[in-house]
Amino acid sequence: MSLVKAKKHLGQHFLTDKNIAEKIVNSLQATNQYKQVLEVGPGMGILSDFLLAKKDLETYLIDIDTESYEFLKKKYPNLGERLINGDFLELDFASVFPSKFGIIGNFPYNISSQILFKVLDNRNQVVELVGMFQKEVAERCAEKPGSKEYGILSVFLQAYYKVEYLFSVKPGVFNPPPKVTSAVIRLTRNDVEKLNCDEKLFWQVVKAGFNQRRKTLRNALSSLLSKESMTDDPMFELRAERLSVDDFVKMTNLITKSRIIAE
Repeated sequence: MSLVKAKKHLGQHFLTDKNIAEKIVNSLQATNQYKQVLEVGPGMGILSDFLLAKKDLETYLIDIDTESYEFLKKKYPNLGERLINGDFLELDFASVFPSKFGIIGNFPYNISSQILFKVLDNRNQVVELVGMFQKEVAERCAEKPGSKEYGILSVFLQAYYKVEYLFSVKPGVFNPPPKVTSAVIRLTRNDVEKLNCDEKLFWQVVKAGFNQRRKTLRNALSSLLSKESMTDDPMFELRAERLSVDDFVKMTNLITKSRIIAE
């Protein structure tokens, strides 16, 4: 079989180091909670080889690249409908997976945030994710309050998942090598079914706070609550990057309460 050519417009950088591939697959740890796993962007199957060797998991592969799909169809003729030629971002999870499942992949860096937001949208089905991202994206996901890297994605992910930065990966183990260092993270669903606040408002508060991250929340959140209605709570004098998930929940409840009083 001729090898698949990496396509720049798809952000493809094929991993070539089998030891790292095995390490990524072995980072799936919550497999007692699900029996199906979806690999995103398998390329030529370096992760898939190790995934398919796991007899306790039913492995699905999805690749938007038709060349990769045809290559994998020949490599794994027994996969049948578990090999999908399609766009992960457009995939209706419920139509493929009847219950909870895991996700794994060496993800295209140009759509990494979109992948993570899709996981968040389906957080009640996606129990675990192990993935390779650009190092700065991986750091942002796992970052704690108080740093410049801490942002919208950090808060949303940490609200519903335990986020672990596992290890860094140098450019030389990819073909073609990316211009940046990569890193593998693991997301494991936590016990939060629903946040203890208005979740829709919570998302608005987090986004508004970080969209003007240099301003204090008293100024950054003025589109959601007039300054006159804001209390003298000291949280309003902080910037968004100082607040933990729990703080944002408290802030959301403060705004909800102040809106009711203002009415």
